Parts: sequence; structure tokens; C-alpha cells
Amino acid sequence: MDRRIEEPGGLAMDRALLGRTSTAERVADILRDRIAEGFFPPGARLSEDSIGGALGVSRNTLREAFRLLTHERLLVHELNRGVFVRVVAVDDLADIYRVRGMIECAVIRGLGEPPYTLDQVEAAVVAGERAALERSWQDLSTANIRFHQALVALAGSPRTDELMRGVLAELRLVFHVMDDPRRFHEPYLTRNRQILEALQGGDVVQAERLLASYLEDSRAQLSSAYAQQVAGQVSGR
Repeated sequence: MDRRIEEPGGLAMDRALLGRTSTAERVADILRDRIAEGFFPPGARLSEDSIGGALGVSRNTLREAFRLLTHERLLVHELNRGVFVRVVAVDDLADIYRVRGMIECAVIRGLGEPPYTLDQVEAAVVAGERAALERSWQDLSTANIRFHQALVALAGSPRTDELMRGVLAELRLVFHVMDDPRRFHEPYLTRNRQILEALQGGDVVQAERLLASYLEDSRAQLSSAYAQQVAGQVSGR
């Protein structure tokens, strides 16, 4: 069994989350979060024995969870080899950002009259700024993801939250391949703060304008760098 899964902080710690109502959906939730956190990096093979033993679930339950995450494009099944964390293709990035734009901008546009409950948005901004000061770039990446999750949560829609959770988990697969997370996340701290301040001032139009520009710049920057990174990995094989 993979020792990392059993050690403190490993996947075995998540067994308590399953409780008596263990289901494939709950297992998928745990694995999705772990993939987003980078615990299982892109290209990693997922061992049925190690994960099933750590979580205390049956092989059938685990395989159903794998099936759900494969449908979400987080895993891939390779015949006679097993299940692996997906490596996102360069062309997928444009589609990921297209979906993000549709969801996030629509949420901001539909907020209605202020004031808005922005506690979680502000908490994510503060967490990102603190991570930058501490030079904790993985925490900065996580805080940035939580900022966008908090924006979408303003809609008060569990279905939209679930959709966004999957989209951001897939995007996180790209972040884990990049060599310099600081380069991609730190410049957006100021822009996160600007969006928050626009919402605090009740200026939804400005907040949406800032967000749309933010997403387009992020897409262009990340697509270019990711393409170069993937090309370098291919040529180095």
C-alpha cells in the first residue's frame, strides 16, 4: 500500500467523512478535493487497493467513484493499465475559461441590489494576501481558487456551486504542472481586491467588467505558458 496515503494527513484521515452513509458520491467528493489540492498530481495512477483500504470502502464503491470523476474529466481509464489523474490538453483551457466566464460573470450580473454578503469573498482575498506575505505559493493558489468559488456562491445555487467546483478542480490540474505558481497567482491578488471593493461599493457593473478582463488575461497567460510547459515535457521524453 502507498505509505503516503496512510501517513498523517493522508487519505486515511478522510475516512471519518464517510460515516455510516458511505456512497460513491461521497468518495468522489473526497477524491475530487484531493485532486484539486494536488495530493494526486496529474498523471498519477490511483491504486484501488491503497485508496479503498484508506477510506474503508468496497472495490465496487470506489470504481463507481472513479467512474463519476472520469465523467467530470478529472480521471482517465486506460485499458489494462488502470485509472490515472488526467493531464489536461492545451485545447481544453479555452473551453474551461469559456465556462468560467459564463458562470462567474452571470453570477455577478444577477446579484440584484446591494448590500451583498461578502464574508467568504473577503476571507479568500485576505488568505491570498497572507499567503503571498508568507511566500506560500500553494496556499496562494488555493486562496485564489476559493475566491472564485466564493464569488459563484453569491448566487445561492447549490447546482452552480457544484458545476464550478468541477470546473475549478479541472483547472487546478493545469496549475499543478506549472513550474512557477507565484508567477501565475501573485499578480491577481490586487485584482481580487479590486473586484471585492467594487462589490462592497455595490458597483456590479464595474465588478463584472473587472472580472471579465481578469479571466481573459488569465486565460491568455496560462494558455501560453502551459503550452510551452507541455511542449517541453514532450520534447524531454
